[in-house]
Amino acid sequence: MNAIPVLVVDDDFRVADVHRAMVERVSGFEVVGTAHTATEARTMSERLRPELVLMDIYLPDGSGLDVVRDMRAQPDPPSVIVISAARDADSIRQAVQLGAVHFLIKPFGFHALAERLTSYQQMRSHLTGIGAEAHQVDVDRLFGSLRVVPGPGLPPKGHSAPTLERVLEAVRTSEGDVSGSEVAEAIGISRATAQRYLNYLEQQGLVRLQLKYGTTGRPEHRYLAV
Repeated sequence: MNAIPVLVVDDDFRVADVHRAMVERVSGFEVVGTAHTATEARTMSERLRPELVLMDIYLPDGSGLDVVRDMRAQPDPPSVIVISAARDADSIRQAVQLGAVHFLIKPFGFHALAERLTSYQQMRSHLTGIGAEAHQVDVDRLFGSLRVVPGPGLPPKGHSAPTLERVLEAVRTSEGDVSGSEVAEAIGISRATAQRYLNYLEQQGLVRLQLKYGTTGRPEHRYLAV
């Protein structure tokens, strides 16, 4: 079976590369292009004809939701998973009205995206298996395949999403690995707070923990972007 062609859209080049790598870790998917602006997304969608688009909302030259609206006018429009830091009700409402199959709030781990890609794959398989006429059980199975058991994608109680994003960005933009103290100093928070957020990001698979052993004492915890 041919791999599902995917277009990744994100204004941040580094984030786009991370999302590309995540998608390509899931069997049955192939990233055919990455776009960083609304204009590039429109052009690449028309030229590459992806089946699935991972769409950011905040693009430098417009809204990703407007791009999705334009894509719907194409002869064979792609399915869309919205991936964004936006969490306002209006953005979510628009995404649903435009037919997005999922909405993932940044930052998230590999497993959160993999679950949604897999559910899309299952939905696609069920859709292919439906004959000329569908029974209710076929419809229920089709829509049920898109359900995902809620996971730990949102920050837990006591964690701020903006701070979580700043900590993750500090790790991603560092030259090599960083410690909790270095992250704390870089973004102006306490070491304990930085360490708490780093622990959460490591649990989500967004950063990788490395232990640095010295001559005495406990090993130092250092972190690398995934």
